[in-house]
Amino acid sequence: MPNLKRALTALFALLLVLAILAFILENQQSVSLLFLGWAGPQLPVSLVIILALLIGMIMGPILGWLLGRTSRVSRKHLV
Repeated sequence: MPNLKRALTALFALLLVLAILAFILENQQSVSLLFLGWAGPQLPVSLVIILALLIGMIMGPILGWLLGRTSRVSRKHLV
């Protein structure tokens, strides 16, 4: 049973890597983002999307931790 679970996990990881690779290979067009008058460098669409995903994955837990921390502090002041 542990070998089956390990094999299924490896298969899932392989399929995920293949899907990401296909996404990257299909989105090689270069784009330049414009934000508040600042033009970014020409980057492939796939890189822009993956960077946005990674930044969101980092910012989400940080903001959740900060908001949870401030709500705990405000609850302590109410007691």
